[in-house]
Amino acid sequence: MASWNSIPLEISYEIVGWIAFASWSFSFYPQLILNYQRKSVVGLNFDFALLNLTKHSSYMIYNVCLYFSPVIQKQYFDIYGDKEMIPVAANDVAFSLHAVAMTAATLFQIVIYDRGTQKVSKLATGIVALVLAFAAICFFIALPTQSWLWLITIFNSIQVVMTCVKYIPQAKMNFTRKSTDGWSIGNILLDFTGGVASYMQMLMQSIDQNSWVNFYGNLGKTLLSLITVFFDLIFMLQHYVLYPETKTSKTVESDQESNEPLVDSSQEHV
Repeated sequence: MASWNSIPLEISYEIVGWIAFASWSFSFYPQLILNYQRKSVVGLNFDFALLNLTKHSSYMIYNVCLYFSPVIQKQYFDIYGDKEMIPVAANDVAFSLHAVAMTAATLFQIVIYDRGTQKVSKLATGIVALVLAFAAICFFIALPTQSWLWLITIFNSIQVVMTCVKYIPQAKMNFTRKSTDGWSIGNILLDFTGGVASYMQMLMQSIDQNSWVNFYGNLGKTLLSLITVFFDLIFMLQHYVLYPETKTSKTVESDQESNEPLVDSSQEHV
């Protein structure tokens, strides 16, 4: 197993990795807090929440298995060489476990808080069912030959596909509503920071090892960073340029003002 050639790069790698972990981990909380304060999940797309849980669950399986399983690590070295480093760090594992817990908590909020008229679409439900069926088929294919690295690579590919898909319902919803009200921009800013830091972490490892295997050996992590940054830029454009917060605030204030006379009139009637 390869070791680091540069101590400064190794230290930087760990620091940037935990920055990515902290940014991505904390990115779940602004939305959770916003939902709690409003006692409502109106503005949060339910398809996004469901697809996000599927994505993070797949990523968790990949990270945990590759990081902890000697059998899978051996299969990795057999393909890429024992001089290469495992492309999964401790912060990747920690993030995945935390992400699954937080996305599950978001779905729980959807169950208990005001949802308006929104429901999970049949398309999103069908996508999740298809993913689960596909994963089950792949498991039985890998079982006879114990091709576990191939199997977890499938899960890594699933999380990449889900990353591409999961943001689309929320972006479309913001466009349709011409508003980002109910969708936390704090989530996006932290998500963006995590994506950039994750890419920098892989870049540092590649420079130290003088090899780019780190990028295509863990293509899922590479694409995850790039796709995350791309969609976060779209959400920033929606929030700050296309549908700025001032318009959202006016909408909320007008709604509150329109509700006040109704309360007063009902009290006078009583």
